[in-house]
Amino acid sequence: MGASLPGKQAVRGRRRNRRTAMSEINVTPFVDVMLVLLIVFMVAAPLLTAGIPVNLPKGAAQALKSEEDPLWVTVTAEGRISFKDKKVFDNEMFDLAELAPRLAVIAEQQPDRKVLVRGDREATYASIVDVLSEARRAGLSEAKLVIESDGRGAR
Repeated sequence: MGASLPGKQAVRGRRRNRRTAMSEINVTPFVDVMLVLLIVFMVAAPLLTAGIPVNLPKGAAQALKSEEDPLWVTVTAEGRISFKDKKVFDNEMFDLAELAPRLAVIAEQQPDRKVLVRGDREATYASIVDVLSEARRAGLSEAKLVIESDGRGAR
């Protein structure tokens, strides 16, 4: 009666194998998700650079050549202002009254940073001049107006 039954040992052995922890992690689903996210961001990135649609005035000046990353300030036809700079502020719209404190923060961090103002063709001249003068008053001496080239170049 001391004999063991082979059937019971086989059952016990199978149960032990089921309870052991999986020692390898399957990374295939993770890689699949990362590749899909990469494609989504590659498609979405060019759409984010467009920013706020502005109808720029035409001009014959040469293109600005700069190695630095300028601060892009957009003035809409309604006179609303936006920065295109994720390092400083989000791409949110605000009024002229909120411009001075925001420019003061930028001038404190980077006093030699260039400011490029993109003014809509339908924006009032006064609102664009106000933005340029606020930039200079904050200590950002190099503030310029951006125009759309008509293809003729400077004469």
